[in-house]
Amino acid sequence: MSSSQKTLPASHFSIPYTSHSNLPAFSSASCSPLSTSGVEKSSWLPAPLGDPTGSSTSSSSSTSSSTISASRLVREFVAQNNTAQIKHVIQILSQEFALSQHPHSRKGGLIGLAACSIALGKDSGLYLKELIEPVLTCFNDADSRLRYYACEALYNIVKVARGSVLPHFNVLFDGLSKLAADPDPNVKSGSELLDRLLKDIVTESNKFDLVGFIPLLRERIYSNNQYARQFIISWILVLESVPDINLLDYLPEILDGLFQILGDNSKEIRKMCEVALGEFLKEIKKNPSSVKFAEMANILVIHCQASDDLIQLTAMCWMREFIQLAGRVMLPYSSGILTAVLPCLSYDDRKKSIKEVANVCNQSLMKLVIPEDDETDEGKQSLSLQIEPKEESLSQQEVTSSGCLEASSDSNLSSASVFNVSNTERVPVTLNLDGIVQVLDCHLHDTAIGMMTRIAVLKWLYHLYIKTPRKMFRHTDSLFPILLRTLSDESDEVILKDLEVLAEIASSPAGQTEDQGPCDGSDTRSGQSELHVPVVKASQLSSSGMKGMECSPSTPTMNSYFYKFMINLLKRFSSERKLLETRGAFIIRQLCLLLNAENIFHSMADILLREEDLKFASTMVHTLNTILLTSSELFQLRNQLKDLKTPESRNLFCCLYRSWCHNPVTTVSLCFLTQNYKHAYDLIQKFGDLEVTVDFLTEVDKLVQLIECPIFTYLRLQLLDVKNNPYLIKALYGLLMLLPQSSAFQLLSHRLQCVPNPELLQTTDSTKTTLGFKKATTTNIDYLELLQHFERVQNKHLEVRHQRAGRGEPSDRRVVL
Repeated sequence: MSSSQKTLPASHFSIPYTSHSNLPAFSSASCSPLSTSGVEKSSWLPAPLGDPTGSSTSSSSSTSSSTISASRLVREFVAQNNTAQIKHVIQILSQEFALSQHPHSRKGGLIGLAACSIALGKDSGLYLKELIEPVLTCFNDADSRLRYYACEALYNIVKVARGSVLPHFNVLFDGLSKLAADPDPNVKSGSELLDRLLKDIVTESNKFDLVGFIPLLRERIYSNNQYARQFIISWILVLESVPDINLLDYLPEILDGLFQILGDNSKEIRKMCEVALGEFLKEIKKNPSSVKFAEMANILVIHCQASDDLIQLTAMCWMREFIQLAGRVMLPYSSGILTAVLPCLSYDDRKKSIKEVANVCNQSLMKLVIPEDDETDEGKQSLSLQIEPKEESLSQQEVTSSGCLEASSDSNLSSASVFNVSNTERVPVTLNLDGIVQVLDCHLHDTAIGMMTRIAVLKWLYHLYIKTPRKMFRHTDSLFPILLRTLSDESDEVILKDLEVLAEIASSPAGQTEDQGPCDGSDTRSGQSELHVPVVKASQLSSSGMKGMECSPSTPTMNSYFYKFMINLLKRFSSERKLLETRGAFIIRQLCLLLNAENIFHSMADILLREEDLKFASTMVHTLNTILLTSSELFQLRNQLKDLKTPESRNLFCCLYRSWCHNPVTTVSLCFLTQNYKHAYDLIQKFGDLEVTVDFLTEVDKLVQLIECPIFTYLRLQLLDVKNNPYLIKALYGLLMLLPQSSAFQLLSHRLQCVPNPELLQTTDSTKTTLGFKKATTTNIDYLELLQHFERVQNKHLEVRHQRAGRGEPSDRRVVL
């Protein structure tokens, strides 16, 4: 290989980039000398190249001597101020040499253009377009040596022109971005030196056209080439560090590209991008008033859902800061934010950092929803941002290496600053409630989401019903079915949150409608999730003999959805018996804490009274009775029923009794609870006419066990007063006679043996003056009618059992006595 064909070493360009004063021109050792000694003016034009196959040494020598002459001529033309001749020289070097088809001519043209620039000195800025364009064209040359010479020539041109090249910055940047990814190491090395020089010029100048540069930066930032990405990030870091350049204003234009570069395979590039994003976040915290939060919100939403952990964590940290700094400006983007944040709440410990930051985002966003968002007039929803200076200094908040703030504790959320937009600017902010509800509903329907996400969704729904009840009730009919289905969740915590939402729906004043309560007598079982309210009107109640019973409860704490909730809850229990068996008692007990226990039992008894599935009605009554007699949550209600002193308590007793008749043993236990001992004895007398089954005897056994529990302490003490409680003793003996000689029989028998003076058990007409008789006559309850109702209900049960047996369906286990 000849000396003219040798590849120039990369070390030729490895000059430290400190300041412009220390940046020498490319060494002339790599090109023809630029001196003009001994060259005649008439010989500046190159001789014909002759045969292309001729000696390359000869051609190179001819080109070199010609460019030397060009440099001398340009100096003379500058001295004469002959602009036309200068342009002519540059045009010749450009068109006939730099853009020639012959590689040696192109090399000579490049060297000549650089020589012209040096000769022009400070005047080179007047001819930069003519000087730069042909050189940049050579950046695309197929020969790596020519690309190297082009880089060398442009370095000399830029070094001489310095700040004058800034109007041409975009074309220079475009060319450099291509060389940054050049496969030849020498070309890359040369481009790096030129890049450093250009950065130094931009840094020291205050005339950089950032507005004109941003479109090019936005385009090139999406390059997939590793070196091009590194080149882009390095320029962003430089521009961001220049005080006179406010790159923050144009951050929305490049933020998406930055997050994409953050996912690069190169650790070095990822680290550079982290640093750049960290610097931007610092600037955002220093100057939140000038940040275009809204324009970047959707970008963050997209990258908060990235599969790359670093991208997702960084975007989530940015989102957290945006919510806390921008406040209600982020509300219109709530649905998108929730779409990104909610799934992260169920991450395991492998993504603990993302989970923690997502949790802060979720809580901060929730706190932005305020009661004013419930205004029905859309115009009133436009709220102005509060003008408050940011008090917390940046030094108090540490930034991680990924450019993300450490997760804040919950206690710090309430003190998050709201940035000052402007004293005159008013930013309209509207809560996109429909979008939020749609996202929440979608997550509840997704069976694959984690428990913590489901809990967060239910917390959101509860919060929205508290803060914006009127608007939320527009969505209740669509949310109601999925809220009911969520009661079948495997997690008790999810069920508790679900019940809180349902209880708020059932008790919120915003749910009050004109047709509150039962309004028709339609079939209550016509649809699994249908919000249908059955009604028994006053005339119907009278005709059926249902005295002293209201069709539905009505208190200031309940609304029209309460009764709908009770209907659909019982439908849920009816269609999903496993739910009733495993969670039924838990659900009802929690509802008694969240709502009015009396209303719950009153409404359920009212609905079960018209239940067509008698077997389910009996099972449900048994469940309710067990809760009533054993649950600590029902203590107050038990005390209310114990004495039947008020019209409300007597009305409740009658309502419960009519439904309790679906199960004979529970009816007796209700009479024991309400101290209606004579009626309990009358009921037990009727048991002889019933079809006794194993299940029936099992329930009698459980009742005996229950009598020994603390709840019936008062009943056992009344056994001491034989004279005033003869029917209590007779009723207990009646249960004893029903039982086979089992452990329960022995238990009750031993209890009755403790009753003093058994001979006093004989009753006469004088017992009408006893307390038990007075109780029966002063409560205004038609016990005869109740007894007849009991018989009618039990006859229906007998008829249904026989029908099932006739159809070959499994029947209750029977016992032959």
